[in-house]
Amino acid sequence: MLMAGNVVGQGIYTCIDAKGRKITADRPIGECNDRNQQEVSPTGMVRRVIPPSFTAQERAALEEKEKQQAAARLNQAEEKRRDRALLTRYPNSAAHEKERVLALDQVEELIRLSSKRSQELAEQRAIIAQELEFYKKTPSKTPLAVKRRLEENDSLVAGQKRFVADQEGEKRRINQRFDGELVKLKSLWGAPAAPVTADAQLEPASNPKKP
Repeated sequence: MLMAGNVVGQGIYTCIDAKGRKITADRPIGECNDRNQQEVSPTGMVRRVIPPSFTAQERAALEEKEKQQAAARLNQAEEKRRDRALLTRYPNSAAHEKERVLALDQVEELIRLSSKRSQELAEQRAIIAQELEFYKKTPSKTPLAVKRRLEENDSLVAGQKRFVADQEGEKRRINQRFDGELVKLKSLWGAPAAPVTADAQLEPASNPKKP
């Protein structure tokens, strides 16, 4: 009688394998480790659903997939945050263009200052050239101080040229940044406003203004 009781209480496992076959057994079914299995009572009542069991390699692959999905969700959330910040900073095209002009003007001012400095260096070079005229026939007698002033002038002129080239590159980067932002902003400006949530609707009621 004890053995019969054990048999009556024993569960039955069933599943549909990868080939579409229904398999029934008195223990978990190895062919269905990759899919759900049901444990049913002898009367046919489902006792539980056994989820897929994975190998160590399959579990590692699943964890990696979950990490990638979590990272993708974080990236999407961060992108939405950046979009909100961009839209807050530039509510319309006029505000965006105004800041572009301001950024470019700052660079142009640096270029103007550099141009002024280059003109000063050119005037200094003219003075040095006049001094060198005295030693045109005997260059070897040119004073060391004059030679150093000439080398320093050449170095400073080259530095100003590099500086201006860098600023021209900065202008290109500014325009590229604002052009990229403008593409994004056009889609944001044209998007419908976010719906007011129930929490937002209830907020004034939960914080009534004092008379």
